[in-house]
Amino acid sequence: MQAGNAIYEMIADLPPVLPVFPLSGALLLPRTQLPLNIFEPRYIDMIDAALAGNRLIGMVQPEPALGQQDDDVPVLARIGCVGRLTSFQESGDGRYLITLQGVMRFAVGREVDAITAFRQVEADFAPFAQDLQSGVGEEEVDRNSLLKALRDYLDANNMEADWESVSEAETEVLVNALCMMCPYGPQEKQALLEARDLKMRAETLIAITEMDLARTQNDGSTTLQ
Repeated sequence: MQAGNAIYEMIADLPPVLPVFPLSGALLLPRTQLPLNIFEPRYIDMIDAALAGNRLIGMVQPEPALGQQDDDVPVLARIGCVGRLTSFQESGDGRYLITLQGVMRFAVGREVDAITAFRQVEADFAPFAQDLQSGVGEEEVDRNSLLKALRDYLDANNMEADWESVSEAETEVLVNALCMMCPYGPQEKQALLEARDLKMRAETLIAITEMDLARTQNDGSTTLQ
């Protein structure tokens, strides 16, 4: 796959060790873009190092199931996604405004002893080799069920969508875009990231949405009683 000016065709094109940015509620998937506002000094250092090197950064959530953790050194979730830094802007007040383009998921391995202020981990890309190929599994996605869940969610929240753009979007683009835009919490987003393939990711999103709608309807019924 291509991310910015770089082409990643095989796992060997990616480094065995990644700097990681632990951020709760952040979801990055292959071939999607994630804008970030970087202001902590250690992550400013991380961006500087990435710009001087291979421009790759691992996005990993703190382990959602553990709840409140040490903000400085949270336990990391077991799966993350590496992104290439494809754009950055200096804000003028010490911040970076950057965009990461998702390349490939990875299993978080041993944390590396480093002199940097930011954390680094060994990355195992082998379980996610298919991430490097766009469109894999699109034909197995139940697109109609996905669109129904989207329509039901929008109706329940009095929202609208550009249905022409939705209908024209490729299935992989649609599934991943909806996952990244969904307003769900860290555990749900981690489940979407960890889904084995595109079909399972779509099914997971549908299930989460249906549970959310059912919960909302039950809460409304309780309130009316």
